[in-house]
Amino acid sequence: MPFLAATAARMEELAAARPGYLGIESARSGDEGITVSYWRDAAAARAWKQVAEHLLAQRRGRAEWYATYRARVATVERDYGP
Repeated sequence: MPFLAATAARMEELAAARPGYLGIESARSGDEGITVSYWRDAAAARAWKQVAEHLLAQRRGRAEWYATYRARVATVERDYGP
């Protein structure tokens, strides 16, 4: 899956250059994984969703890499830890 890793790295690079980008977290185990991107507000998240290269990566992911996928849009109210 080198193309998947390269695409993920490119998407992170593109996202980091977008206004309102706050960060990203990603985890993988075998064939399963999760990536969460954080944005200043809903408008910034919507703008990221419309980036042409991101749209192409999503289409490729659905066609080649993932049998299923799920997208969630949420607001983080609190984030704390030790």
